[in-house]
Amino acid sequence: MTQQKKGWFQRLTDGLSRSSKAMGDQVAEAFGVRKPLDQEQLDQLEEMLIEADLGPAAAETITERFKALRFGKESNEREVKEALAEAVAAELIPRQGRFDPLSGPKPFVVLFIGVNGSGKTTTLGKIANDLTGRGAKVLIAAGDTFRAAAVEQLKIWSDRAGADFMSKETGADAAALAYEAVERAKAENYDVVLIDTAGRLQNKQGLMDELLKVIRVVKKVDADAPHETLLVLDATVGRNALAQEKVFGNSVGVSGVVMTKLDGTARGGVLVPVAQASDSPIVLIGVGEGIDDLQPFDAKAFSRSLVGLDEGFSA
Repeated sequence: MTQQKKGWFQRLTDGLSRSSKAMGDQVAEAFGVRKPLDQEQLDQLEEMLIEADLGPAAAETITERFKALRFGKESNEREVKEALAEAVAAELIPRQGRFDPLSGPKPFVVLFIGVNGSGKTTTLGKIANDLTGRGAKVLIAAGDTFRAAAVEQLKIWSDRAGADFMSKETGADAAALAYEAVERAKAENYDVVLIDTAGRLQNKQGLMDELLKVIRVVKKVDADAPHETLLVLDATVGRNALAQEKVFGNSVGVSGVVMTKLDGTARGGVLVPVAQASDSPIVLIGVGEGIDDLQPFDAKAFSRSLVGLDEGFSA
């Protein structure tokens, strides 16, 4: 394992510390006495997973996997955590995706969607910073034209990242801005266009109509755009994230899910039912406020960190 990998995994472990401590304490309580794994312990495990916001369906599936791995065997706490991490990872590995806008066509158009407060604007800014750090020419479009604060926040991120920036007056047509941004990106040979959008879920139909309009007009410039539509979800809202995924997933063609603020909750397990419910893979996770705390989703690493295993990982 390289030093860089250690640093990355340590940030993940630190970010999930609230979730892993809650789960680790319960594992220690349920499996602290070394004895053959029995049904009573399995019932405790399933209840623990539900409390961690994995949800009944995921909890049942993971408990069954765990049973197949360990039933009737004596286990110490670490062996239990190893088996549990393996069971969680088995659920998540098929739902692990990849986000790499520099490997696609140019300009590569990325649309960011999600409710206000989900971390959407910050996620976009962190991605912009990563891309410019790798030498990409990036254009940011502030498509949440209804919130002046969102535009200002995105401008700060743009300046910090060294990306170019486009915005319009408050209340302007977001679709027109998106169209102009993609046109400019084509004309001026940008590598990536990152488009923020509004997230006013109170007026659900109006929001979905606006997002679909943005997608339609962008396709007039490039029929394949947007090349990625990332749904940003906030882990601290717990199972409400499932409802948000359903609203956006049923209305807009989501290509990948970003789960933010995993460091702000003791119920980081909510990522599991979101991954199960979504037709789109989990591509990125946010485990802190730092600029390096937005990371590619790694199902095995996440699963180990979630249950409090902070060593012995190899990618």
